[in-house]
Amino acid sequence: MKKLNYILLLLTFFAQGQILNPVKWKTKSVQKSETEFELIMEATIENEWHMYSQFTPEGGALPTVFDFKNAKGNYTLVGKTKESQYKKVFNDIFEVDEYYFAKTAQFKQTIKVTNTKLKEIKVYVEYQACKEQCIQQDATFTFQLPEIKEENIETVTAIVSDTNNINSSVIIDSTKNEVKNIKEKESVNDSKEIIEISLWLLFFGTLFAGILVTFTPCVFPMIPMTVSFFLKQSASGDKKKGRLNALMYGFFIVLIYVLISLPFHLFEKLSPTIFYEISTNPYLNIFFFIIFVVFAISFLGAFEITMPSKLANKVDNASNKGGFTGVFFMALTLIIVSFSCTGPALGGVIGSVLSTDGGATYLTIAMFGFGLGLAFPFMIFALFPSMMGNLPKSGGWLNTVKVVFGFIELALAFKFLSMADLVMDWHLLERETFIAIWIGIFATMALYLFGKITMPHDSPLQHISVGRLLLGILSLTFSIYLIPGLWGAPLNIISGFPPPMSYSESPNGVGYKNEFSNNNSTESDELPEDAYYGPHKIVSFHDYDKGLAYAKKVNKPVLIDFTGKTCVNCRRMEEKVWSQEQILSILKNEVVLISLYVDDRTELPKEKVYTNKSEKLIDTYGEKWSDLSINKYEANIQPYYVLMAHDESNLNKPVGYTPDADEYMNWLRDGISKFKK
Repeated sequence: MKKLNYILLLLTFFAQGQILNPVKWKTKSVQKSETEFELIMEATIENEWHMYSQFTPEGGALPTVFDFKNAKGNYTLVGKTKESQYKKVFNDIFEVDEYYFAKTAQFKQTIKVTNTKLKEIKVYVEYQACKEQCIQQDATFTFQLPEIKEENIETVTAIVSDTNNINSSVIIDSTKNEVKNIKEKESVNDSKEIIEISLWLLFFGTLFAGILVTFTPCVFPMIPMTVSFFLKQSASGDKKKGRLNALMYGFFIVLIYVLISLPFHLFEKLSPTIFYEISTNPYLNIFFFIIFVVFAISFLGAFEITMPSKLANKVDNASNKGGFTGVFFMALTLIIVSFSCTGPALGGVIGSVLSTDGGATYLTIAMFGFGLGLAFPFMIFALFPSMMGNLPKSGGWLNTVKVVFGFIELALAFKFLSMADLVMDWHLLERETFIAIWIGIFATMALYLFGKITMPHDSPLQHISVGRLLLGILSLTFSIYLIPGLWGAPLNIISGFPPPMSYSESPNGVGYKNEFSNNNSTESDELPEDAYYGPHKIVSFHDYDKGLAYAKKVNKPVLIDFTGKTCVNCRRMEEKVWSQEQILSILKNEVVLISLYVDDRTELPKEKVYTNKSEKLIDTYGEKWSDLSINKYEANIQPYYVLMAHDESNLNKPVGYTPDADEYMNWLRDGISKFKK
C-alpha cells in the first residue's frame, strides 16, 4: 500500500522548500602558552549574502553575538572578541549605519584556562544573514583541549558541519603531536530529511516513468532499429567505437532532457518563490489541468501530438553527420519523432513538478530520471545484444499500454483542478465529486482491460493476456475500494490526495457523525472568540495574534501549524497522525492550535499591507504567513510545526512532515514539558 501511495503522490508534490544556510564555519584553536589559547572562528559566506558585525549599531540589523558557555570556573576571556575588517553602509530603511561582512569573516578570542582538568570549550554564536531576505542563525562550536603542557603547542583544526546546530571536535595525540580529525556529528533538520526522501522518490519515480514510456507504439519499435545501427558499427571492425557511440547516444538523450530544465534555474534565481507561487496559483493549476486532459485524450487515441515535420526532417538529416555530432542528432531525432508518446508523459512530469514549490532542482532531477529511463533500454540492448531475443514482439499490446497511461493521466489531471478549487474555495470539486470521478475513471479502465471497451487504435482482441487480466482486476479492486469514500471513509491508501473531509458536501459524514466539521458547526457557540473547529473538532485559530492571546489567557503553549490548502502531506498528518487518540487528546486539551495557511488568497486589510525585507508587497494572508515562516523560522515547507512559548520563543526544535505517530507525540510531549517548567 505504501508503494502505491508513493506512486500516487509522485507527480503532485506538496509544497516544500529547503532550509537556507548561507554561512559555513571552520574553527581552529592555537595554543599560545601552557594556559592560553586563541579560539579562531572563520565564516565563509555565500555570494550576495552578508552577515553583521558584533558592533553594528542598534536600530538596524541584528549583530553577531558570542556566548562562551562553560567559562565560569574553567577559563577567563582575555579582552573582547576581535573580528576582521567589516564594511560600513548606511541603511535608508532603518536610517542607521550597518557594519557587515561579505564572502568571509573571522573572529578571534583569547582565553586563559584556570581549570587544568578542562577538556573542552563550548562557544555558541547567534548571527543574522541577509540577501533578499534576512534569516536568524546559530551555531555551537566545541574546542577540544590537550593536556596543559608546554610541549603540546600545536594548532588544532576542527571543520564544522553545514547544519544550523553545529559541533566540531578533534583529538590530539600528546605523544606524537598529530592532529586526528573526528567525523562531524550533524544534526539533520527534519525538513531536510523530507526533501532528501522526496528527491529519491522523484528520481526513481521518473526513472520508472521513462522506462514505461519505452513500451509505447512510438518508442518500442525504434529500439531494435537503433540498436542494430550500433551493432553494424561494431561488426564493421570497431567494436569499441560502436559501444561508445551507444553509450553516448544514451548520454545525449539524458543531456537533452536535463537542458530543458535549465531555464527554470534562471527563473528561480530571478524570483526565489516562483515555484511556490506556481504551486498555489489557481489559474496555473487550471492550465495544468487542461494540459493533462489534452494529453490524456491524445493517449486514449483521439489524436496525436507531434512535432512539426520540417523540424523532424532537419534534425534527422543532421544525424547523418559523423562522430559524436551525428550521435547527438540521432538522440534528438528519437526525442522529436517519439514526442506523440513521450510528450504527454513529459508534460505530466514538468507540470507536476512546477505545481509544487520543490524548485528547479526538483525539475532537473525529474528530467534526469525521465531521460535516463528512456535511454536505458537503448544502451543496455546495444551493450548486450543477446538480450534482444527476450523482447516481446510489437503488437496491439503497445497501444494498450498507451491507453492505460491515458486513463492514469486523466485521473491525475483532476488533482490540479482540485488544488485550484481548494485555493479559491469554489466548492466545485468537493471530496465526494473527486472520488466519484476517480471511481468512474478506474472502473472504465478495468472494463477496457477486460475487453468490454475498445479504443480507436486497438487491434482485434481474441483473448486477454494474464498481465492484462491482472491489471484489470487491480483497477477494478481500486475502484471498489474508493466507493466507501463517498460516505466518509478515510481512504488511507490515497490519504491527502483527494480534498480533505472537511471540504465536502457532508463534512460530518453520511449516516453517521465523524470527527470532521466545517466552520458552520452548530457547536460554534462553545468556541472561543475568533476560533473555529479544525480537523477532528480541534479548536483552532487562523490568526496568529488572536491565537497567541488566547494561549496566554488559558496558559497553554502554542502549536503553530504552517499548512496549505493544497498540501498533500498536511492532510496526511491530519488524517493519519492527528487522529491517533493520545495525540488528538494533546491537541484538544494541552495546546492552542494556530493553523496558518500559506496559500490563503484572502486579502489583508489595507492598513496591514506591508513590504517585506525583500521589498515584496505582502497583501494576502497567505503571503504574510509564508513570510513569517521564511524569515522567522528559516523554513518554507508545509507542513511545518512549531511549539512556542508565550514570549514567542521555540520550546523545542520545529519539525516538518512526521508520519511516525510515536515520534510526533514524543515531540509534542517534549515541548509541553518544557513549557510547564
